[in-house]
Amino acid sequence: MKTVAVIGGGFSGTMTAVNLARFSEGPLRIVVVNRGFPTGRGAAYGTKRLEHLLNVAARNMSAFPDHPQHFVEWLATRAEYAETPEPVLRELFVPRRIYGDYLRSLLFAHARPTGGRDAAKIEIVEGEAVDVIAHEHGGTVVLADGDRLVADRIVLATGNQPPADIATGTSPFRHPRYCETPWVDWEGRLPDTRENVVLLGTGLTMIDAFLTLTSHEWQGTIFAVSRNGLLPQSHFRGIEYLDFPAGDPSTLGLAQLVEIVEDHCGRLRRLGADPAIVIDKFRPHTQRIWQNLSLADKRDFCTRYAGRWNVTRHRVAQEIHQRVAAALADGRLRIVKGRIAALDPAGTRVKVTVEDTSGSRLQLEGGLVINCTGPQLGFAGSATPLFQSLLRRGLVAVDELDMGLKVGADFSAIDGAGNPSTLLLAMGPLLKGTLWETTAVPELRGQALRIAERLVDELMPEEPRRRHAPVRTEVELLEYCI
Repeated sequence: MKTVAVIGGGFSGTMTAVNLARFSEGPLRIVVVNRGFPTGRGAAYGTKRLEHLLNVAARNMSAFPDHPQHFVEWLATRAEYAETPEPVLRELFVPRRIYGDYLRSLLFAHARPTGGRDAAKIEIVEGEAVDVIAHEHGGTVVLADGDRLVADRIVLATGNQPPADIATGTSPFRHPRYCETPWVDWEGRLPDTRENVVLLGTGLTMIDAFLTLTSHEWQGTIFAVSRNGLLPQSHFRGIEYLDFPAGDPSTLGLAQLVEIVEDHCGRLRRLGADPAIVIDKFRPHTQRIWQNLSLADKRDFCTRYAGRWNVTRHRVAQEIHQRVAAALADGRLRIVKGRIAALDPAGTRVKVTVEDTSGSRLQLEGGLVINCTGPQLGFAGSATPLFQSLLRRGLVAVDELDMGLKVGADFSAIDGAGNPSTLLLAMGPLLKGTLWETTAVPELRGQALRIAERLVDELMPEEPRRRHAPVRTEVELLEYCI
């Protein structure tokens, strides 16, 4: 029996395993290697808090690109939504933990095959993959506890890296009141609610921390610090804006694209509409635009425009945006713009020194400081044991921007010698440098489906398939479904 090892148990790994089971009619062993968060939930949907909502309406959250209403239909089976009219249900931003229930239900439904002894089977291994040893016809996944898993193909679906350490001097800062990652149970470290809290970052991760603190009726001031001081924007009800973009925008350079975006943003403002409509209209083209930009343009975009893009593109539900706006208005939340110059212990508190562009410094003290800067982007210096091993062995290479791994058009990892791997495939945030947009459900569900199609075709060429979507050509593989 052929074996596929999927490293990562969040959305990407879960849906790769589910699609492998969907498409295979013959015997196939699918092993999901997971650590840290419940399998099927990952960091994104592992939260237990009801105030943490999806950032996308239910209508766009199906896990299957070939069944776009699947999540809405599943949601309607739950008691709390049974009486909700479908038009209303489609527009809801439901709690992320409920979406985690959805993914878990898909995983365990497909982990119990109904096709008899010869059906595909999903196994779950709880452990950390720390190394891969390549063989002539496959490879071995080495786990931290010493166990080994032999597989014919290995899918790297590890999701985002942890946040980068914030160094003070020559070593990472550590303190009992400092949380180096927001994706752990930091609520156990909460001080008195009258203490100030400092959140390092002003993106979606900061929003989660803010919502949790306000659910505790926080009385102290919550400071949020970032270089750009930009907050995620709110979802909105748009207007029809036809015939945009004109032609094929993927043939344009960055300067032309910026000119077009600024022009149409101005037009929309004059119409009284939200200019973020421009970014939404670009979405079906974003990956091809990115792939066709020069390396210089990509670097320029990351330096000058990425912050504005991210807060416009990755928006929050209106009700969350209103809570943030209210906290800003009454001073419970304060945004501090500048770079983090230093972190220092201050007894039972932590002192944060922020430096603005003029060189002026401001010192904040927090009874709790949380690193909400988001995932580390660099892979060449990754602290993750698995990537350290893969890079050392030359089984993978970083992309030209060091945002992820270098991959081919069929998701094959490119090794240190520049050759496509016959063993390793990569997906999700690992493709950020290649695709830029590769973190949301519409992108990930398309990747999971296409990888599953490819692997079933390669490993089981003589078996019939339950096709839910046509086989893609190599050129189409890296383009996601909306």
